[in-house]
Amino acid sequence: MDKLHNTKKAEEKAILVCTTIPKSTITKSVKQRITKEHLEELEFLTQTAGAIVVDKFYQERDNIDRSLFIGKGKAQEIAKKVEDDGIDLVIFENSLSPTQIRNLEKIIKCKVIDKPALILDIFASNARTSEAKTQVELAQLQYLQARLTRAWTHLSKQYGGIGTKGPGETQIETDRRLIGTRISLLKEKLKKIEEQRKTQRQQRDNYSRIALVGYTNVGKSTLLNHLTDAGVYVENKLFATLDTSTKLLKEINGKRLPQPVLISDTVGFIRNLPHDLIESFKSTLAEVIEADILLHVIDISSESFQDQIAVVEETLKDIGANTGSVIMVFNKVDKLVRTDKQALIAGLKKTYPTSVFISAYKGINMGSLFDKIIDMMQEEIEQIEVKIPAGDPDAYKIINKLHETADIISTKYLSKNIKLVIKGNKKVLQQLLSTLDKSEKPVRGKRNTKNNRKELPALDEA
Repeated sequence: MDKLHNTKKAEEKAILVCTTIPKSTITKSVKQRITKEHLEELEFLTQTAGAIVVDKFYQERDNIDRSLFIGKGKAQEIAKKVEDDGIDLVIFENSLSPTQIRNLEKIIKCKVIDKPALILDIFASNARTSEAKTQVELAQLQYLQARLTRAWTHLSKQYGGIGTKGPGETQIETDRRLIGTRISLLKEKLKKIEEQRKTQRQQRDNYSRIALVGYTNVGKSTLLNHLTDAGVYVENKLFATLDTSTKLLKEINGKRLPQPVLISDTVGFIRNLPHDLIESFKSTLAEVIEADILLHVIDISSESFQDQIAVVEETLKDIGANTGSVIMVFNKVDKLVRTDKQALIAGLKKTYPTSVFISAYKGINMGSLFDKIIDMMQEEIEQIEVKIPAGDPDAYKIINKLHETADIISTKYLSKNIKLVIKGNKKVLQQLLSTLDKSEKPVRGKRNTKNNRKELPALDEA
């Protein structure tokens, strides 16, 4: 093809840098493994962003250099590699201060970014809906705003490519006042979106909810497709899914659920996920916070799956999610090649009693997961007794509402009251009875506290 007509964008060439401070409690082999995993993850992120990794640099230090983060000698070594190989950008696994970025660029003579900036760039590339684009832009601007104080020299360099999508493309024209104004507008826009989402979620209050959570690229979307035929986009890339997908689930593999349930796929988590990004995506993550059951999906074939579990659990804690009802779903067992495979699985079953081991891609052991979901849903089901005054003009409207929300086990029309035994999700029933109480309807609930799974005894005349 003629060069004048070849519009394909050249891939940027990148160097990766990771610096660690050794801990006396960690052995050399463990330290090397952790460093290797961090650099591999950073390389995957870089490839997802569209760059080619040319080389990787690692440095172990007793303490971090406040000026350059790494030592001056290492910075000069990287600078020579940049010059010799025509490198476009240097990406640090570690978070850098504005001063460190500015000082590094003076020596290295090319664009320098850190992992949070790289993650924000990938989110900017993958955002498809108006909500996702708004959330990402807000996070980018907040990231940029924190770096304006002493970064004017850095901002005067107009780079393109990775780390500069979205608001980064207009850095040179941006000042604190304009960024502050834009941030306020975006927050107001997200507030309205959050109110709309809240209304949508209130309309779903009649359903139990399940949310898929986990590290990025562990197979959550593949699992959702297997459970619901949702047709959610799946690709071997980090953060391929940003927008929450919610589907109605009535049965699994021909087995009818105790009640219809809404199941949601959510954005994946990652080590050092920028705090601004978590804050911006809170309306999306509300599906996780309000879920009755969490399916924590884990890539068991990853050497660092234990670290990934810790990252996800810490993030769930940060956003205030309910971690009381969690099924640990160890995915990709078909890719597990460890010699101690059986011993590993046996140990994990002991550590996580509610765990299940599957391959969502190949459909391995999905029946066990279905049974776990049904069993846990049964634990969330209870039976209660409801009395409605027979003379209430809205009695049948209330009964119809109860039919929409729960299963009517029995109905008795007595002289003074209509007595019903209903069965449904605990939280949903509590919300319903609370709503009816607020509307001043004389409805009373009495739980079957002995055994929620058994029928209530016959009711006496009242």
